[in-house]
Amino acid sequence: MAIVVEHDKRKHEILEKSLELFTREGFDDVTFQKIADACGITRTTLYIYFKNKKEIFIWSIKQLTGELESKLMEILEDKNLASEECLRRIMHWIIDLCNQNRPLFNVLLVYLINLQKTGVNAEERVNRRVIRIRHLLSMIIINGQKNGEFKKMPVKVMNNMLYSLVESAIFEIAVLGKKDVSEVKTSINLVIEGLRN
Repeated sequence: MAIVVEHDKRKHEILEKSLELFTREGFDDVTFQKIADACGITRTTLYIYFKNKKEIFIWSIKQLTGELESKLMEILEDKNLASEECLRRIMHWIIDLCNQNRPLFNVLLVYLINLQKTGVNAEERVNRRVIRIRHLLSMIIINGQKNGEFKKMPVKVMNNMLYSLVESAIFEIAVLGKKDVSEVKTSINLVIEGLRN
């Protein structure tokens, strides 16, 4: 049992250090050897955990979205929050996380553009990573409608509107270099207020 725990711990450490490296140097400039060096292990040891840098990058993103989902669940499970406040906190937290991980989104953008160039459906890849987050947003909207807090509108339309704000914020943060996200949060607040019954 201790071996499995150590293996999982080492894998987690590799993913964290790799993500820092990808963020600092970009996907294309990172090599398997650089990842091994950053982790203080040999390439041979790194191959025990991952077969290539693309797999490491994808797992790093999975780990980040998993942490995001955990935080969102923590907010969602606070029974003292009305649906409107829950939705506001979640959306603001997502925007803050995007802002904190600004360099990562630059790397991710380049990675997705390169995927698209090779004929891979980048939208499908992104949707696989965010499907749980979108599901959580839908749960809040449905609860808000059941409680009479939100208007009876199609949940999918409301979800798409909120998620579009997140995508827009990522673009403004990662591509345009916007450092002040207060306008984005104000927009989110206005949209959430517009959902009120």
